[in-house]
Amino acid sequence: MNTSPANHPATVSASLEVHLLGTVDFDAALFLQERMVYELSGREDAQGALLICEHPPLITVGREGSRAHLDCTDEELRARMLDIRWLNRGGGCLVHIPGQLAIYPILPLARLGLGLTAYRRTLENAVIDACREQRVVAQRDADQPGVFCRTGQLAHVGLAVKSWFSYHGLFLNVSPILSWSKLVQAGDNAPPITSLQRERNAPISVGSVRESLIRHLSARWGYEQHHVYTGHHLLRRTRKANVYA
Repeated sequence: MNTSPANHPATVSASLEVHLLGTVDFDAALFLQERMVYELSGREDAQGALLICEHPPLITVGREGSRAHLDCTDEELRARMLDIRWLNRGGGCLVHIPGQLAIYPILPLARLGLGLTAYRRTLENAVIDACREQRVVAQRDADQPGVFCRTGQLAHVGLAVKSWFSYHGLFLNVSPILSWSKLVQAGDNAPPITSLQRERNAPISVGSVRESLIRHLSARWGYEQHHVYTGHHLLRRTRKANVYA
């Protein structure tokens, strides 16, 4: 894989703008990502954005996924009112539900001096840093993207890059209902899907994990400062019923 232009980010004076979106439909979050890629690509500095949210239940399928990887019938999907989105991102099939943090960085990778492999490692290492603060031992795997711990895979990485601007991103299981993960196949010889809450066997605060991730991601991308906002004025919120059980 081509990892140009560089391997490590430098300290940058531009800021990272962090937007806490709450629980939002996937389509609304995707629209906002695409709009921010367009806006930030018109700048000449290293300004970046980070969207953090949770999604109502749905399944997304990346470039390595297919309908054969879904372990559910069309009837079950309709009964749960569960949508499927086919995406131009890395990775396979993922189930998204509340309790899973969706982390979407919109970053000028070339201006930060980050190649694709180095960028993915910043995401994984920031999750490992945040896990350490929760007293959970986690690690990367040389053979596949994501973050893993004693009980299975904690975080999935599904990236996309457009004109060296990143979008899509990272999905960290904090405290979701893990039975939903059985709707999709993890792949041959893949570890089970787990969460920070299962690993600790104790309740865990999504807010504390989110705050830790923001700090570690900002530092690993080389930003001197970051600003945190609630919501975003361009976010188009929609409402959709789901059967969540």
